[in-house]
Amino acid sequence: MEPVAIIIAVIDILISIGLIMLVIFQEGSSKGLGIIGGGAETFFGKSKGRSIDAVLKKLTTVAAVIFAALTIILYLMTGRGT
Repeated sequence: MEPVAIIIAVIDILISIGLIMLVIFQEGSSKGLGIIGGGAETFFGKSKGRSIDAVLKKLTTVAAVIFAALTIILYLMTGRGT
């Protein structure tokens, strides 16, 4: 494996860990299942809790797209795509 592929693989792993953390921190579809859902509503107010959830959703989308792109690039660079 060449050095560029190793660097991309490490970045891919770090983004996957970040993606897992972003998904865990999001509020569940049922009320009360999210880790930060209850505390955010009582401490920050309801509108602040919703804005945090919106930011988490946007960050999750961005991280997922970056993860998918890096995984495809890594797959093609290692010669397994041919």
